[in-house]
Amino acid sequence: MHPAPFRVALTGGIASGKTTVADLFAALGVPVIDTDVIARRVVEPGQPALAQVVAEFGAEVLDATGRIDRRRMRERIFADPDAKRRLESILHPAIRAEMARQSLSAPGPYQVLVIPLLTEGGSRDHVDRVLLVDVPEELQIQRLMMRDGVPYPQAQASLHVQATRAQRLAMADDVVRNTGRVDDLREAVAALDAKYRGLAGA
Repeated sequence: MHPAPFRVALTGGIASGKTTVADLFAALGVPVIDTDVIARRVVEPGQPALAQVVAEFGAEVLDATGRIDRRRMRERIFADPDAKRRLESILHPAIRAEMARQSLSAPGPYQVLVIPLLTEGGSRDHVDRVLLVDVPEELQIQRLMMRDGVPYPQAQASLHVQATRAQRLAMADDVVRNTGRVDDLREAVAALDAKYRGLAGA
């Protein structure tokens, strides 16, 4: 029987720097499994989840290439909580199944699972540690405005539909503060890598 891998969930709010931290772990040879990447993959043309989405919401949610029109879908679920729940009931099982498949086949003593909405999901049963990329909310808003070119109220609204900073901190085992330089992050990730290898018995 293949032993269960030691899993570290990497989470954080929007524009907190999760991708940067994930890339630093990957540079150290750690397998990184990103649920955002998986979420895009499971709705590629030909995938069963895409057919389910179209059956539920109609062909108008597709763009000219037969892929989900993300902006249109986002607007729809933003305006209708029930539509959001219906979409999640299709996507979440498909994402979880693909994440489990990748996790079992990944090499190395431990792996990093990038799960942005871990706190919102409320469960951490499938992971051994939770690593939070933490930033003050005002800094998140500034980064979001710069990254997406959105005005302050829209950036603020994007934060308010997610879990609070306090809720994330309450769930975290380890915290990386992303308020300084990338070199500071690199040092923090190197220290965590050593810690996780120890915890995984490597």
